[in-house]
Amino acid sequence: MKTIIIIGGSKGIGKAIAEKLLPTHFILNISRSEPDYSHANLTHYFCDILNDQLPDIENADGLVYCPGSINLKPFGRLTLDDFRADFEINVLGAVKSIQKYLNILKNGNQPVILLFSTVASKLGMPFHSSIAASKSAVEGLVKSLGAEMATTLRINAIAPTVTDTDLASKLLRNEKMTETMADRHPLKKFLKPGEVADMAEFLLSEKSASISGQIFELDCGIVTFKI
Repeated sequence: MKTIIIIGGSKGIGKAIAEKLLPTHFILNISRSEPDYSHANLTHYFCDILNDQLPDIENADGLVYCPGSINLKPFGRLTLDDFRADFEINVLGAVKSIQKYLNILKNGNQPVILLFSTVASKLGMPFHSSIAASKSAVEGLVKSLGAEMATTLRINAIAPTVTDTDLASKLLRNEKMTETMADRHPLKKFLKPGEVADMAEFLLSEKSASISGQIFELDCGIVTFKI
């Protein structure tokens, strides 16, 4: 079985990915919170990605970086510290993780890295300046590193729309907001974590062996369609 490192696999999308992969993979979950699930194939490491030293791991075939932020404010209310904080968790945390585990990934079985962007990097949305700037940097990292490592490993990113997780709870905190959010999307829905996990499973698998440097928009139509 392959071994996959998941940074932030205790909650939200990371948890959904871990639970999806656990029956057929060894999962090394690195998170500052303990997962509320268990499995014989799961190993958990307590770690704050921005402040702690990442644990030493001997071998791995894949790396998934899940931490992110939803910091929505009018541009005039965003401080430089807001931009720095979003950049640190979304970009520098990913860079730190990749640099730590790149050498062991190079020796893995068809190694792959999976990062996360957002539909706001493609679709201009009010109040998203900080997060869109950070996630656009993630997309640039995917393309540049994908080219640099083209003969060694694959790297892709998923750019989801709003997903029903704790991170998005402020956007979905009552029935009216939930209905409005679904209605904004041409498919009249937003994402469940399991849908993102399905795409992650594909991109981590040999079924996507010819795909690298790509950003996959799970957008429920909001970026592509004007209806």
